[in-house]
Amino acid sequence: MQRLAGKVALVTGGARGIGLAIARRFAREGAAAVILADRDNAEAERVAPENPAFHPCPLDVTQDEDWARAVDRTVARHGGLDVLVNNAGIAVVGTIESLTLEEWRRVQDVNVDGTFLGCRHAVRAMKPPAGRGGAIINLSSVSGIVGGHNLAAYNASKGAVRLLTKSVALHCARQRYGVRCNSIHPGFTETDMLRDLAAGSRYTPDELSERLRASVPLGRNAAAEEIAGLAAYLASDEAGFVTGAEMVIDGGVTAQ
Repeated sequence: MQRLAGKVALVTGGARGIGLAIARRFAREGAAAVILADRDNAEAERVAPENPAFHPCPLDVTQDEDWARAVDRTVARHGGLDVLVNNAGIAVVGTIESLTLEEWRRVQDVNVDGTFLGCRHAVRAMKPPAGRGGAIINLSSVSGIVGGHNLAAYNASKGAVRLLTKSVALHCARQRYGVRCNSIHPGFTETDMLRDLAAGSRYTPDELSERLRASVPLGRNAAAEEIAGLAAYLASDEAGFVTGAEMVIDGGVTAQ
C-alpha cells in the first residue's frame, strides 16, 4: 500500500525502537521523506542509508531552538511537513517516595515539554496559508490511562500527553487548519525501553518481559511493527475524520 505517497514526515526518536519501526513503515507506505530526528544523530546517520527516504536530523526535543531549526529545515528542503510523530520519550522507575525531583523533572522535560514543543512547531508549519494541513501523532502509553505504583513520573507525563493531544486537536479543528492530532497508547512493547525499565527493577530484561507478558490477555507483548501499523493509518488520509482520539493498542490490558 502507498497510503503516504508524497508525504513528508518527521519522527522523533526515529533511530531506534518504535520510532524506527514507524519510519520504516512510513517509507514502505510511499512517504517522500522521513526525517529521523534523534538526539543521537550518529545512530540516525547509521540507520539512514537503509532507505533513500530517510534523512537524519539532530534534535533535542527539550530545546525550542532545536525544534524551530528541524522543522524549518524540513520545510525548506522537502517543501512542507505533513506528519509529525512525537515518539521520543524516557521512563524512570520510581514511586512517589523514591523519585528525586531531578528524575521527575527530566521525565516531564522530555515526555511533556518535548511533545508540547513538537506540536507547537508542527502546527506552525502545517496550518494555512503556508502549510497544507497534516497529522500529528503523539506516543502516549497505557500508562497514560492506568497507574502503576512505581511509575509516578512516567504515569504523570503520559497522562499529560493524552490530554494535550485532545486540546491540540480541538484547537486545530476550531481554527479549520486541516491538522489532526491523535495519541497512540501502546501496551508492553519489546523495545529498548523495556530493557531500560528492567535496569531500574529487580528483574532481568527477560524476566521482566515474561512477567509483563503474563498480564496481557493476548498472552504476548507487542512488536514495534504493530504500533507502526497504527501510526501509518493515523498519518494517512484514511483517518481524515479521526482527531482527538486515544488509540489503545495493548493486547487487552486496559479491558480488564
